[in-house]
Amino acid sequence: MWVVTNKSGEQLRITVEEIEHDSSHELGVDPGLVKDGVEAHLQALLAEHVQLLGEGYTLIRREYMTAIGPVDLLCRDERGGCVAVEIKRRGEIDGVEQLTRYLELLNRDSVLAPVKGVFAAQQIKPQARTLATDRGIRCLTLDYDKMRGMDNDEYRLF
Repeated sequence: MWVVTNKSGEQLRITVEEIEHDSSHELGVDPGLVKDGVEAHLQALLAEHVQLLGEGYTLIRREYMTAIGPVDLLCRDERGGCVAVEIKRRGEIDGVEQLTRYLELLNRDSVLAPVKGVFAAQQIKPQARTLATDRGIRCLTLDYDKMRGMDNDEYRLF
């Protein structure tokens, strides 16, 4: 018998009267959990599909190193201007702040300046979108399944 009690003291009692069948199956070594859609995957996919940023965009470099850390993607737009792209799974204010710091630093470099910014994420919080827009940073929502070629309307509920 199992007894499960919640915080308010209510109980659920589970009693097994009879076991009809009991078996076990060896399934091999447990591979553990693998997180799908981490930032590194998004970065690699967006680098492969840089046209999602806009027509005529080309990749200069992934992980473009700066004095304060690497910019996820450094690209050129259709006019040849530099664009710094910060990629997150969930776009929040701290990601916009991070991209703002990169842009301030990159715009001091006379070879790269002027550098525009794109904040790309699977989902972007409204506050982050507002802050980015206010700072002249464009927001881009990424569809991970579509980028992987796994987007199929047949298997979608909504």
